[in-house]
Amino acid sequence: MKQTVIILSLLVAGCFTVQAQEQTPAQAKAKAYEQDTYFTMDEMPDLVKCLPAPPDTTDPAFANDVMRYEWGKMMRSDAKIAARVERDAIWVLDTLVTIFSEPFGLKITTKDTPAIYKALTKGIYTGQLIRVRPKAHFHRMRPFEYFNEHVLNPWEEGELRGEGSYPSGHTIRGWLAALILAEINPAAANELYARGWEYGVSRVISGAHWQSDVDASRPIASITYSLLQTSPEFRRQMDKAKKEFARKMRASKKGK
Repeated sequence: MKQTVIILSLLVAGCFTVQAQEQTPAQAKAKAYEQDTYFTMDEMPDLVKCLPAPPDTTDPAFANDVMRYEWGKMMRSDAKIAARVERDAIWVLDTLVTIFSEPFGLKITTKDTPAIYKALTKGIYTGQLIRVRPKAHFHRMRPFEYFNEHVLNPWEEGELRGEGSYPSGHTIRGWLAALILAEINPAAANELYARGWEYGVSRVISGAHWQSDVDASRPIASITYSLLQTSPEFRRQMDKAKKEFARKMRASKKGK
């Protein structure tokens, strides 16, 4: 009997080991994010059941994807655009926070604006979970792989290659950042939405994503934002963020 128990224990342990090995990089990252999110991945909508499949090569939408890919390559010759695209590609969350601080109108940091920083970053970490299932399920080839070419930023390719293209994690993060920050500072909404839109366009120009990946990702970010409204913790954090922003604005006016 003891031998049977030991054998079964080893088999079960082996199953869990195999599952761990079969996790995609995005799934592994998602588990790491869950400790700092408003919802777990299992509590997020299953987009495989909600999203249409990405267009195949017979779909007119794919012809548009190809045209937009070629357009993106032409845009890379503009040094200003290329610099923006390279900056937008950086996955480090504090880089995104710095980028969106500009249209937000206030520098967002853990030291100076801890409530705003937490509302934004924890919201974005939550949003990153929603892309994991569809990326693994559809496992769409990225445009630079399809054409056997390079993205604008070759340092990205190692992590991007072999990971599903649909939807775009960067676009979800950028559009969600714009939505969250526009709620905190409605006066800057136009600038934030414009930058959030541009953030997704950067992924097409870089060659990392198809246009249809980006198009699907903005409503996905909106789905996440809608879900965040149902979290009491998120609502409390947003209230703190709004009060912090109001204090900073009052202090700024007094200093002038």
